[in-house]
Amino acid sequence: MKNLRLNFIFFFLLLFSVVLIFRLFFIQVLQADFYKALAQGLTPPEDKIQIERGEIFLKGGEPLAINKDFPLVFASPPKVTDKAKTAETLSQILSLDKNFILEKLSLDILYSPDILYSPIKNKLTDEEVKLLKKTDLSGIYLSEERGRFYPQESLASQVIGFLGAEGGGQYGLEEYYDDILMDSEMDSSLTLTLDYNIQFEAEKLLKEVKENLEIEGGQIIVIEPNSGKIIALANFPNFDPNRYGEFATNGNLEIFKNGATQETFEPGSVFKPITFAAALEEGKITPQTTYTDEGKAQVGGWTIYNYDGRVYGEQTMTNVLEKSINTGAVFVQSQLPHHIFLDYIQKFGIFEPTGIDLPEVYSGNEEFKKGYEINFATASFGQGIQMTPIQLARAYCVIANGGKLVKPHLVEDSLEVEPQQSQVVSQKTASQLTAMLVSVVENGFGKAAKIPGYYIAGKTGTAQVAEGGKYSTEKTIQSFVGFAPAFNPQFLILVKLNNPKTKTAEYSALPIFHDLTEYIIHYWQIPPDYE
Repeated sequence: MKNLRLNFIFFFLLLFSVVLIFRLFFIQVLQADFYKALAQGLTPPEDKIQIERGEIFLKGGEPLAINKDFPLVFASPPKVTDKAKTAETLSQILSLDKNFILEKLSLDILYSPDILYSPIKNKLTDEEVKLLKKTDLSGIYLSEERGRFYPQESLASQVIGFLGAEGGGQYGLEEYYDDILMDSEMDSSLTLTLDYNIQFEAEKLLKEVKENLEIEGGQIIVIEPNSGKIIALANFPNFDPNRYGEFATNGNLEIFKNGATQETFEPGSVFKPITFAAALEEGKITPQTTYTDEGKAQVGGWTIYNYDGRVYGEQTMTNVLEKSINTGAVFVQSQLPHHIFLDYIQKFGIFEPTGIDLPEVYSGNEEFKKGYEINFATASFGQGIQMTPIQLARAYCVIANGGKLVKPHLVEDSLEVEPQQSQVVSQKTASQLTAMLVSVVENGFGKAAKIPGYYIAGKTGTAQVAEGGKYSTEKTIQSFVGFAPAFNPQFLILVKLNNPKTKTAEYSALPIFHDLTEYIIHYWQIPPDYE
């Protein structure tokens, strides 16, 4: 019995050794090319070790950019027995050009027989993986790789940007914070100030106005005027960063640009409050100052007209804003020396970048700065002077928050984003101008912004578009900027629409402002100003 037990143990050990040796032979000899291919393809060189990129989240924790394992298919060219047939099959499954695949399968012939890893397609769909598993193609293997995934798809796409083919951040936050997101020595994840629900609502409103008024593009900015925190930053059109290659057709990269920070425009009458702020601060006007409008103004041999040729007669400065009278803005600007007017525009941040944590551009407005009298006159009502939407929103924050210039930002203060707090105008001037802008909504062209129980401050703007050295008679940019509650602002909204099919902002940007303002008031449960 004892010998039988020993023989059994010996037989078991012998069998185990045979199985182990066979397995090693299978891995190291029969499947050597496969595992060598995996090593070549999935293990980067020592100087190109893949670092886990920091992830990006919205204010409530909703993910905007995360890391995920994606399925991929690759070939080991020497193992592919029938390259033509394999290329044909893969072409049908992967929707790729047959010649492209054939080249991938022929690298051992074209270059070196030692090439054992030839990637064909990554980020495969579930259906593609399913079909590939059903095929029996020699030399074709499935594996996984770590990659970037944008679970919200097109939401805030110009804000987030994407990773390019080489793994570097392109556009948006991915570009701006590229170094930080790649820093393996710190917690490099970012939490944003963006609110998912408000961002979603803003983008929905832009899509609706595209359907109703056929806009060519547009932006909505929602910002806290006291802190500079960006609550929403919506663009239309937008894109899905998971499929950015599909949107870059014919080299058209404009869709990736953030129109709020990377496109300048002439704002039109929404700029008038900036002109009025300078004159109020310098004591040149009061809200009750009057002048007589004749429907036109002569400036250096040029004639400036009101919109639609209207004549208003004697008006107060508050009336000028209520009715958006161009000649009234020219009158206000004429009360200021040119260098003083220029200085205030500088103080409001129009000639400099805002410092927002996104790629941005700005205009030096060199033509305007040449000092021609007509340039200063037209700039008083927002023509002949350029800025980005974020610059304009920042300038309005000065009025809303009591006179301070803040720094707009998208990342929470964990990265020590310190808002700039220079005093541009006094609290008195800001309060006077706020009351005038409330009157615009209560009594003027901004009536459609009214929400029962709340005081809203705001201003419309309809600007002609400069094309080829002259202004278009057909294209306009229509906008509205406002804040609420007016005397204790919780948020400020800028709506800018490119060439909507309507005459003025009163019928395009203003309704969007109203709907989004009403949404935020209910969402944040802001108590009313009056019953």
